[in-house]
Amino acid sequence: MADLEQPGHAQPGHAQPDSAHHRPTVMTSGATFGVSPSQTVGPFLHLALGDPDEALVVPVGTVGGIWVRGTVTDGNGDPVPDAVVETWQTCTGDAAVPAGFVGFGRCPTDEDGRWAIHTVKPGPVPAAGRRRAAPHLAVSVFARGLLDRVVTRIYFADEAEANAADPVLAELVEPARRPTLVATATEDGYHLAMRLQGEDETVFFAL
Repeated sequence: MADLEQPGHAQPGHAQPDSAHHRPTVMTSGATFGVSPSQTVGPFLHLALGDPDEALVVPVGTVGGIWVRGTVTDGNGDPVPDAVVETWQTCTGDAAVPAGFVGFGRCPTDEDGRWAIHTVKPGPVPAAGRRRAAPHLAVSVFARGLLDRVVTRIYFADEAEANAADPVLAELVEPARRPTLVATATEDGYHLAMRLQGEDETVFFAL
C-alpha cells in the first residue's frame, strides 16, 4: 500500500486521525473501555447498504452529469458480487454547485462485480505545499474477508497534465501501477476496474 499522508489536508470523506481515537475512553461512571478491534465484513453488507438513491451523487439529468462505472474482482480475477463501493468528492472546481449535489455515493456490486455512481466530474483541490491535486474521487471498498475497508482513488484519463502534477499519483505511486487508478472515458462517463489482490492489483493507500 502507498502511504498517503498529507499533513494539514484531510481527504474528502476521510477525517484525519485524532490521537483521541487511539486512547481508551473514560466514561462518566469511571469505567474504562478500550478500542474495539476491526471485524471482517460479513456477506450481507451489500444487502443492508443497497439503497439505489445512494448511487446518485447528483440526480440523473443534471447538466454535466456522468456515470462512473467499474468492476471489483478478487485475486483470481473473479467478480466480487457482494462488495460495496463508496465515493467522496469535491464539486466541479469554480463552477456552481449543481442542485442536489451530495458529494457522497455508495453502490453495491452485482453478480458480475459491477458498480455505478452518477455524479459530476470533480474539480482540482488544494494539496500540501500549496500544490493542486488533480480531479479525483476518494474511494472506499468494503468486501467480505477484509478486516477493514481498502482506500484508493479514481483519477481521469483525460486529465493527463493535472495527473502528471498530482503529488499523490506522480510521487507516491510507481509509474507501472498508476493505470490502476486512472479511469478511461466511455460514452457517458468513465470506467475503472478495481482488483483487490494479485496481478494488476489496484493501488490502495495506508491512511
